[in-house]
Amino acid sequence: MTGTTTAPETTADGGGGHADRHRPLGSYAALSVVFNAAFGGALLAGRRRLPERYGLGDVALLSVATYKLSRLLAKDRVTSGIRAPFTRFEGDAGAAEVDERARGRGLRRALGELLVCPYCLEQWVGGGFVVGLVFAPRATRATATMFTVVAAADVLQQGYTALRERG
Repeated sequence: MTGTTTAPETTADGGGGHADRHRPLGSYAALSVVFNAAFGGALLAGRRRLPERYGLGDVALLSVATYKLSRLLAKDRVTSGIRAPFTRFEGDAGAAEVDERARGRGLRRALGELLVCPYCLEQWVGGGFVVGLVFAPRATRATATMFTVVAAADVLQQGYTALRERG
């Protein structure tokens, strides 16, 4: 084999030897602590208001809204200004979406990876919606309904486009 090989990078976050490329493991852990502290703290603060169980309608509504808001935050062309300090533009991805990748090191990189990953953002967005149901259920349902309507409209737009192209 020709060329040079490099040893796995030792990260400032303590992940030396874990991977062949930089992974800000300490920053990932910090983000996990922030999420769990915020979510747990909110549940603790609202413990007297917590419902015994959530209805299927609320779960369905919040699921679709979480999907849509997470995708909008992670991929939408218009929200790229939020991600720009942590990401680098890679190209257009169709249907008003862009491809970006995280940049930097440490917390900046970890935040960039979080912000470009709709699956990663779902926990944060979903947690926000669940906490919203505890403290402001009417406003949370109204907001979730709006994002659910937008998700349904997206499906209709894609269907219309597919039918038009078909011919």
